[in-house]
Formats: sequence, C-alpha cells, structure tokens
Amino acid sequence: MKTVYVYILDTLADWELGHVLAELNSRRFFKAGAPEVKLVHVGASLEPVVSMGGISMTPDAVVDEIAVNEDSLLLLPGADTWSEPKHASVIAKAGELLQAGGTVAAICGATVALAQAGLLDTRRHTSNGKGFLEMFAPTYKGTACFEDVPAVSDGGLITAGATGSVHWTKHILERLEVMDRGALQSWSDYFTTGDARHFFSLWEAANAGA
Repeated sequence: MKTVYVYILDTLADWELGHVLAELNSRRFFKAGAPEVKLVHVGASLEPVVSMGGISMTPDAVVDEIAVNEDSLLLLPGADTWSEPKHASVIAKAGELLQAGGTVAAICGATVALAQAGLLDTRRHTSNGKGFLEMFAPTYKGTACFEDVPAVSDGGLITAGATGSVHWTKHILERLEVMDRGALQSWSDYFTTGDARHFFSLWEAANAGA
C-alpha cells in the first residue's frame, strides 16, 4: 500500500493537481497488479480551505498524521499562502520524508517553501524559471542544482514549474510504479501534444492482455 498525502491550503492552484489526482483516483490506466494507492487530504488543521478556483475542501487529517516512510508520497501544490507560518510543519515533514526514503512532489509556489527551508540546496530541481527562487526565497542556495525544464526528479524529490503539471504527474506516476512504461509515455505524449494517435496508443497499452 502506498499512501499519497495531498496537502491542501487556502488559494491552492487547483489545476496543478488535476492530472495526478484524476489518474490516482480513477486508476483508469493502471497496469495489472499495480500497488494500491490511498489518497489522504492533509491540512495544517482540519478547517476547510478554499482553492484559487473557489472550491471548498476539508482535510481528512493533519500534518502530524503523515506516516514517515518510503511508501509515503507528499504532494505540495502551488498557492499564494505558502509564506504563512502555519505551513512550516508540512515543510519540516517533507524534510523528514526525504530523509526516510519517501517522496515529496512540489510544484510552483511550493518549491519556494522547500527552497526557503534549504531542501533544494543540494538536490536537482526546477521551478518557475531561472531567478524565480532567488527572488522569493532569500535563503536559497541551490542555484547550481537548478534545471530549466518543466519537471525534475532527483531520487525522492520531484519538482515542477507552474506550467509543468503534466510532466510533474508523469514523474509521480513513474515513481509510484502504477502504469506500464508504454502506457505512461503515451499518456504523457497525448496530454503534452494533443495528438489523438497517442490516446489510441495509450488505450491499447493500458488494455493489453485485458
């Protein structure tokens, strides 16, 4: 069993989580024998939050309930409220997860919070373009590890910029080992190009042997 903890906070960028949550919840393209994946929405408290798109969400659990082990994956979406002190606990938990062999996947504004905590100083990563992290995270010292690409995986750390949600999702699904390689590549190709032939390749790969 793999547990995916989705950190939800006020002003979170709904669209950045759209692809990954849809695939993990529906399992529509999962391979035969894929590991079970449990989704848990986590908050700084159990109080409802409102996304940037105006969607109200209520956490299932609080940060202290995140299991720190190699079967845990923590999703950190972008938001305009990452600088609020109450989110420091989930960033600390992200550091614990990385240390324990778990996975942390951060996108857009969440990368700033990781950078400010020093978690990107020695790990390959990306964000919203060159200079972004230096601008918004004064203590950031990871410039030499920055890669100007849509998404980057470095062991248990997966990062992406605001426009890299499809690439980010591909890295996450690959890390969780829930899709066959061919199906995952076709999924990525379809959602990045819109070319229908990749959809049919995805459908064929996902249903091979069914």
